[in-house]
Amino acid sequence: MPVEPASGIVHALKYGGWHKTAPEIAARMARISWPADVVRERSFLVPVPLARSRLRERGYNQSALLAASLSGWWKIPASNDCLERIRATRTQTELDPDQRHANVAGSVRFHSRQVAALRGAHVVLVDDVVTTAATLNECARALYEGGARIISYVTFGRAKSAGDLA
Repeated sequence: MPVEPASGIVHALKYGGWHKTAPEIAARMARISWPADVVRERSFLVPVPLARSRLRERGYNQSALLAASLSGWWKIPASNDCLERIRATRTQTELDPDQRHANVAGSVRFHSRQVAALRGAHVVLVDDVVTTAATLNECARALYEGGARIISYVTFGRAKSAGDLA
């Protein structure tokens, strides 16, 4: 099965150390059309956090790099201290949808010095790729519990899920 160019770029960013591709990926993400009211009210970009062990292993958080680059395009701040992985999880790549949800349940908490600024805010979660949205939904839960009013998601790609048609 041939590798799609976009998935190859994401794989290189995530696992191959190609962190310098993040600004180019973010430039493409920045082109996504959003409703005018969302553009007006979005306040923060929040990257999906990595577990400390994975961050040490990789040396960077690809979602944080994307959020930092998107911040420049969209002229809104990226806040890297809003969410924290409180436990490491298995890689999601080989799990089915139910296993993915169970794997990330309770793995993220709201942790921010910007509590007042985030209360009632429209936050945009940033990740490289979405499959079942289990991780994004877990992050959204934590942000909502932390006081965010609206949570939107932006990703570069969408991976095939077990339930997708061929």
